[in-house]
Amino acid sequence: MSATVTQDSSYKADALIAEDIDAYLEQHQHKSLLRFITCGSVDDGKSTLIGRLLYDSKMIFEDQLAALEADSKRVGTQGQEIDFALLVDGLAAEREQGITIDVAYRFFATEKRKFIVADTPGHEQYTRNMVTGASTADLAVILIDARKGVLTQTRRHSYLAHLLGIRNIVLAVNKMDLVDYDQAVFDRIVLNYRAFANEIGITSFAAMPISGFKGDNITAHSPNTPWYTGKPLIEHLETVPLDEDRLASGPFRMAVQWVNRPNLDFRGFSGFINAGAIRPGDAVRVLPSGKTSTVTRIVTLDGDLEEAVAGQSVTLCFADEIDCSRGDVITAAASPLEVADQFEATVVWMAEEPMLAGRPYWVKIGANTVSATVTDEKYQVNVNTMEHMASKTLGLNAIGVCNLAFDRPVAFAPYAENNDLGGFIIIDRMTNATVGAGMIHYALRRSHNIHWQAVDITREAHAQQKGQKAKLLWFTGLSGAGKSTIANLVEKKLYALGRHSFLLDGDNIRHGLNKDLGFTDADRVENIRRVGEVAKLMTDAGLIVLTAFISPFRAEREMVRGMLPDGDFIEVHIDTPLADAEKRDVKGLYKKARAGELKNFTGIDSPYEPPETPEIRIDTTRLSAEEAAELIVEKLLS
Repeated sequence: MSATVTQDSSYKADALIAEDIDAYLEQHQHKSLLRFITCGSVDDGKSTLIGRLLYDSKMIFEDQLAALEADSKRVGTQGQEIDFALLVDGLAAEREQGITIDVAYRFFATEKRKFIVADTPGHEQYTRNMVTGASTADLAVILIDARKGVLTQTRRHSYLAHLLGIRNIVLAVNKMDLVDYDQAVFDRIVLNYRAFANEIGITSFAAMPISGFKGDNITAHSPNTPWYTGKPLIEHLETVPLDEDRLASGPFRMAVQWVNRPNLDFRGFSGFINAGAIRPGDAVRVLPSGKTSTVTRIVTLDGDLEEAVAGQSVTLCFADEIDCSRGDVITAAASPLEVADQFEATVVWMAEEPMLAGRPYWVKIGANTVSATVTDEKYQVNVNTMEHMASKTLGLNAIGVCNLAFDRPVAFAPYAENNDLGGFIIIDRMTNATVGAGMIHYALRRSHNIHWQAVDITREAHAQQKGQKAKLLWFTGLSGAGKSTIANLVEKKLYALGRHSFLLDGDNIRHGLNKDLGFTDADRVENIRRVGEVAKLMTDAGLIVLTAFISPFRAEREMVRGMLPDGDFIEVHIDTPLADAEKRDVKGLYKKARAGELKNFTGIDSPYEPPETPEIRIDTTRLSAEEAAELIVEKLLS
């Protein structure tokens, strides 16, 4: 066993702090800022490494150090020695289990640069938290336990870091003290990782042997690794080039976050400059409208600027009164962004509930929030083998390539070119929870070539010709509730009154339009999406449309509601208790489902989400089918 040399790993503080604090603060103000993350598998030493960086850079106050020493003895995992992980693992559950759960952000600084580091969890169930931390990072430190080598989470986090556009990768082979600083162990791990990195497109990375616990190769070269000739970690972090320089040299882009209108004499457009530079007199184009103007002023709290560059937040004033609102993107007139409403994108799913193609979600891209649906999932990526697997849904922590359709065109840049204008988050419309993140690859060509064709005969004109108002009566309820029976009676009454109507029945549609769909959650969503589109076209023809579908999910019913003008979607809940529906069991489906012969049956092994505030609720325990039909017609025509 080789002898271990103890080194003084403490960072030497700037003497200017003691000599002239004002001069030091002035110097500190203009230092560049590097955001980076530590990631990797469980127990690879991420939190310990950050604790060591904070300790060695003298960013811990005396009272914090005293508390750290006391906590290390009480709940630490390093015996009687300081447990640096406790500096960032603040949650009680984290200290109890010795793991990281939530993302912890810490600030520290050296003479050359300021740093914000995000400590991300290694457990697979908290992958979403890793994505959160990586979304704003310029560099990723991927830690590997020298005893274990490259693990599944090492691969997953590396793949995600690459997907999220992090160009600077550090491979930190940690816990070298536990393998006697063996160069052969280090070389073998680097070789294995390089083979994987080449597969996923990581062309270069900096590999270094470290010990976060002992401080080897953190702030200075360690005498325990004389065979390592590269930079220590701190020196590498201080000198790595920032992405800001690349963005600053590109064409001008700024997403509008706020229209600044304090009085009648001032109108400006405030936002964060994503790329390029702008000066008064420069010609700009506002997207997606395409209107052009010239910048007259660049306004900040500290006064007007002669030039603004990427990374600054400013307010721009134009020479012309053109339409520009929150979510629009201001670009250089000569080099505008693309505008589209359909894209191919990589999606990282971060929710327990699976992603379903056809289901509407909110998508926030830049300062824009749009309604979007996944129109097609091309494949799912196996992070272990890089295999592309066919899939209709994405589960928790899954990564897939999908086609998405937005409800309106947006200005964008491919994520590889600009993270801010090519990245988006996906939000559940019912819960407002963030359920996924995505990176745009490119616009689908058809989104440029397909446009709405203007027609002279409007929806209102079609309805007026028939002497009625176009409506969609959406019957929903459990199987056997009586939806088709009541809907059929309603249509007979409308026919007798001379109204023009059409009934779309769930079973009938399954024989034709939707005969290719099964009864999984994903297929049910697509079933309702197609029916909704057909129903919309029929209301455009001026008809009163009746649909009788279980339509078990609120999100899809709300999606159809959103397709129609306000007031034209009438949700009719045929409210029948499950026991009563099962008792009727006209088609024998409940019997089959109870026997296990019928999978994904609503009410048995597939959920039904009843409407919360339907326009009409029919209690079938109190009303007959005839009475229910009379009530519906009365409310429809009133």
